[in-house]
Order: sequence, then C-alpha cells, then structure tokens
Amino acid sequence: MKNYLKIASMCIFALALTACNTIDGAGQDVEEAGETIQDAAN
Repeated sequence: MKNYLKIASMCIFALALTACNTIDGAGQDVEEAGETIQDAAN
C-alpha cells in the first residue's frame, strides 16, 4: 500500500511539473493554489 501511494504521489508531482511550462508558470500555479486555499479558508 505504501509503495502504491509513493508511486501515485510521484506521478501526480510529475504531471504538475509538466503542466508548468516555465519557472514563471510554476510560480503562477503556486500563487493561484495559495489564493484558492486562502479563499476556501475565508
């Protein structure tokens, strides 16, 4: 079960990285995720 979770986490992480075409895109994605979390908390 632990190996499955590790593999799934790595796949999700890899997909997230490939979705960000540049470092700037990665920064924007992280910023948007943070804003979404803040909005959900309020």
